[in-house]
Amino acid sequence: VNKQLDKMGYNIGVRMIEDFLAHTPSAKRCTQFEEVADVICKQGFRMFLGIVPEVRNWNAAKDEFSLLLTENPLSEFVELPPHCADSLWYSNIICGVIRGALEMIQMEVKCWFVGDTLRGSDSTEIRVKFVKILEDSLPAGED
Repeated sequence: VNKQLDKMGYNIGVRMIEDFLAHTPSAKRCTQFEEVADVICKQGFRMFLGIVPEVRNWNAAKDEFSLLLTENPLSEFVELPPHCADSLWYSNIICGVIRGALEMIQMEVKCWFVGDTLRGSDSTEIRVKFVKILEDSLPAGED
């Protein structure tokens, strides 16, 4: 189920980035991953979920950070059944959205949940790690 939620989110993110760019003409190309984190939090989350998470816990290389959501609109009226409490990341769709949107702007990231209020944590924490810049490529046979 977690993989399906991530896949659904990825497909949404691939399309949402176009909407985001169309509605934020002042957005400029980010040159550092710290700028990407800032745009995701202050513009992306606010535009689509109406919240502004905090960026915390940068690693030393500045290629990995945590998004802390003190409120998560996706889990507001949700209670996990006891048999799913240890395995289901209900809001995993958010990780897929982040991956899909960033991939469309040539940035490969890994994204996963560290904690969720639905599973007893104080806040929802999503970890995002930069993997690499993707190169534009043409399909075989096209020049």
